[in-house]
Amino acid sequence: MKSVPNIISAFRICLVPVFILTYFGGARDSKTYAALVYAVATLSDFLDGFLARKFSAVSNIGKVLDPLGDKLMTVTVMASITVDRLIPVWAVIIVVAKELLMAIGGFIVHKMAGAEIPPSNIIGKMSTVAFFLVCMALMLFQDISQNTATLLISAAIGLTFFALFSYIGTFIAVMKNRNNDYSD
Repeated sequence: MKSVPNIISAFRICLVPVFILTYFGGARDSKTYAALVYAVATLSDFLDGFLARKFSAVSNIGKVLDPLGDKLMTVTVMASITVDRLIPVWAVIIVVAKELLMAIGGFIVHKMAGAEIPPSNIIGKMSTVAFFLVCMALMLFQDISQNTATLLISAAIGLTFFALFSYIGTFIAVMKNRNNDYSD
């Protein structure tokens, strides 16, 4: 049972190219089918986390695979929507920069403090849900105006920055605890 959440996370990573092929496939309902792939990926994100916690199957590889799958899918969906000119390029750049900062911060905390990578918090989960809802709306309702799309994605980005600052606070606290441990 311990490997099931990791298998689900790996499955979600495998859905990234499926999403791309579906989104740009040219079929009449390709955006709807791509939204369905995205929905399955998002549900798998919640399922693997639930199973890992419920059955004490949290693993170090899972702590990498789970957020990797989530971030790869989110950035892929946003990039695809950007190619369709539904959202501005700056939105994807900001999200990718934020994710890189998070990855670097997690790496630093893990390597320098020898601490576990901090788990996602409620603000991070809310940010993920916000991006999911906004991206789904943009895929399913193609007649949304550019201004509305920019407003929606800006709100989701605002929430993700709130999550980023929350994680920075966590990273600083972990590093301070590390420094206090050495000063005793």
